[in-house]
Amino acid sequence: MHALPYWRLSGYYFFYFAFIGAFSPYFGLYLQSLSFSAWDIGLLMSQMQLMRLFGPNLWGWLADRFGQRVAIIRLAGAIGLAGFTAFFWLDKLPAMLVAMAVLAFFWSAALPLVETLTFDHLREERGRYSRIRLWGSIGFIAAVMATGALLDVAPPVAVLWVCWVILVGILVYALTLPEAPPIPHARDAQPIGDILRQPKVVALMAACFAMSAAHGAFYVFYSIHLDAHGYSKTEVGLLWSLGVVAEIIVFMFMARLSKHFSLRTILLACFAAAVIRFLLMGWGVESAAVMVFVQLLHGLTFGAYHASSIAAVNQWFPGKAQGRGQALYSSLSFGAGGLLGALISGRTWEWLGSGWTFTLGSVFALIGLILIWGWVGGNAVLEASEREKTSDPVQ
Repeated sequence: MHALPYWRLSGYYFFYFAFIGAFSPYFGLYLQSLSFSAWDIGLLMSQMQLMRLFGPNLWGWLADRFGQRVAIIRLAGAIGLAGFTAFFWLDKLPAMLVAMAVLAFFWSAALPLVETLTFDHLREERGRYSRIRLWGSIGFIAAVMATGALLDVAPPVAVLWVCWVILVGILVYALTLPEAPPIPHARDAQPIGDILRQPKVVALMAACFAMSAAHGAFYVFYSIHLDAHGYSKTEVGLLWSLGVVAEIIVFMFMARLSKHFSLRTILLACFAAAVIRFLLMGWGVESAAVMVFVQLLHGLTFGAYHASSIAAVNQWFPGKAQGRGQALYSSLSFGAGGLLGALISGRTWEWLGSGWTFTLGSVFALIGLILIWGWVGGNAVLEASEREKTSDPVQ
């Protein structure tokens, strides 16, 4: 009987998302301490999205071609750590762009491969995925809280040390991950072009692009936005953590929600919540209560949205097309959409101000809402078998 490497997979997810918890909220504050402009910060942080445009597709193709997923995961961990280490000596934009690109290119390689590796280890027990992936959310919360508390008493450069230690943890767990044989699928031969020509698939991918673009200013400037309005680093960490807690709660109930509501209905609710969320984020920052509500909406704008989207991709891209479908989803949404959102927000932050920058995020969410409303039909629901397999996945 196949033994599930539960703790090795869980440990990897813990450190992978702990890095996001330390890096995304606080690295921008470190760059601000080096006197970089909003455009420079947006440009640097956008490298994470830029490399996700083509990185996952390239690494996924190499893994499929040579069957060496674990080797690529380990290589990504080693070179990602080396790229980040360079930040200890760099403080000029051109050199930091190169280091960020190296970090992002290899770091982006790992997660899609780890996701497919995890599902191959789970085999027919895909419902257990959430119990493994939950450690990623725990890692995120632990890192965002600990780093925020640390930065209240330590200089901004401390974020470099926290991220470096976490990247060491990623590499250590990457070295322990065992390979698993891929699981064949009855519809392996279905051409991916036939899938991509379906209107619902096109609409979903375009809407996912819009949703990630809507989140661009949030991921780059939300901590800076809060800091500028008098929130302490600990309070910033608490608000980020609240969003992840809301996300976890939503994931716990996704199986029940998907039994009672269609994919279209859930996605419409998610995009409508995003329209409201980013308007409030831009114009209601003076109220801590509003910011709490804004972060609770993360359960919909990321949690329910991502779980529904990844479940739809798993269903609509069967067999060997599934890996390419997930890579396409990652590249178009977190890659292209996130890149556009980061670059636009970097340009408009000083030009239009924070309120109108977040308002542009609401406009992107509204575009996604229209796409789902118009082209993802009311009959677009998840089959029962797919609900059981994929309703639990998280970020």
